[in-house]
Amino acid sequence: MSEPAAILWGEQTRKAIDNFPLSGRPWRPALIRALGLIKAAAARTNGSLGLIAPELAAAIESAALEVAQNQHYAQFPLDIYQTGSGTSTNMNANEVISALVAQAGLSADPNDHVNYGQSSNDVIPSAIQIAACLACDSLIVALQHLASVVGTTAARHADVVKTGRTHLMDALPITVGQEFGAWVAQLEGNRARLEDSLKRVAALPLGGTAIGTGLNCDPRFAAAACMALSELSGYPFVPAHNAFMAIAAKDECVELSGQLKTLAVSLMKICNDLRWMNSGPLAGIGEIELPALQAGSSIMPGKVNPVIPEAVAMICARVIGNDVTVTVAGQSGNFQLNVMLPLIGESLLESIELLTAGMHLLADRAISGLQLRHERIASILQRNPILVTALNPRIGYARGAALAKQAYAEGRSIRDVLREQADLDMDELEALLDPLLLTRGGIPGVEQ
Repeated sequence: MSEPAAILWGEQTRKAIDNFPLSGRPWRPALIRALGLIKAAAARTNGSLGLIAPELAAAIESAALEVAQNQHYAQFPLDIYQTGSGTSTNMNANEVISALVAQAGLSADPNDHVNYGQSSNDVIPSAIQIAACLACDSLIVALQHLASVVGTTAARHADVVKTGRTHLMDALPITVGQEFGAWVAQLEGNRARLEDSLKRVAALPLGGTAIGTGLNCDPRFAAAACMALSELSGYPFVPAHNAFMAIAAKDECVELSGQLKTLAVSLMKICNDLRWMNSGPLAGIGEIELPALQAGSSIMPGKVNPVIPEAVAMICARVIGNDVTVTVAGQSGNFQLNVMLPLIGESLLESIELLTAGMHLLADRAISGLQLRHERIASILQRNPILVTALNPRIGYARGAALAKQAYAEGRSIRDVLREQADLDMDELEALLDPLLLTRGGIPGVEQ
């Protein structure tokens, strides 16, 4: 990140720039936004408690809100990889806000005023949690959108029967509605788990200062600051029930990362199913056609690839890797402080942002335009010998297996083979082998 024309940071930021020339990747805007919200809420709280002069508190709040709106994002050049507490970025924020207040004609010391009642050790983990909660609002919207699009597709093809598959091999029939409905259930389960985890992420260590004792912080600060944060952000933040735990360990972040990983696993499963069903169109399964968005080959004319599911699958791989990173970082709390906070924040926010974008893309550029290849689906289904499973109660498993093997070996449909069996009533046979009825469970031919 290039330096802005007018530099607002001070000596502490300059030292950190020199000390950490590592990745060249600054903190994400979502984290700087959260940091600005904390500084604004702290100023409002300190002013209302009479700890800072009202005029100065209002000026600090106003400057901090500019930071929260990312109006001064270029003033935050520090690398993700820095001191494990994120102290450098907290001091960066204090210096920038102090300089903005000075532009308004007042004097605010970075430490004595902007950072009043705070420590990097409670501010930075709080910023990570705030950023994650706010970003997850958009993630959940994307999740619901994808579930809605998949659900609409499931309803549109509710009675289209196709060959089910287990072990990638032909299995009992299933409707497209049932198959896609399982994806909807996966997505809804992910949403429920995310929303439950976010209740714990929203409990902030703010007010615990250095190690959780709250030294140099008014006892009323934590509750009042969380209330101010809720007003400023529209999200219901509360103080952590144990500030020592919330500073020393980031278990709630590890838990949230695990939920993001689970969502990534679900999405990868959906993407892989789409790729298999779209495979071909001649040599593969070829049951669906995904929208043709671009040329699939620089050498093979006419080739079209499932580019959206492939891209989303790569996102999922990244999120799964980020979860490993957060797991390792979560273990890196020594006594009273976790010392990989910036890495936790970066990994969580990258996962949330990638999944949010990926789900919108999957919904709008792949699933919403998906078309079924009805003739192909019907052709495969008619030749599926596994339909003989419906006759188990009539002819037994062993005889059914023999007939299925015969159908495979002769390349014939199971109906043709069964019609040669003199001891089977043909009308009853057709009723028992009705693929749609087979998708409804129970014992074929017996009223449920």
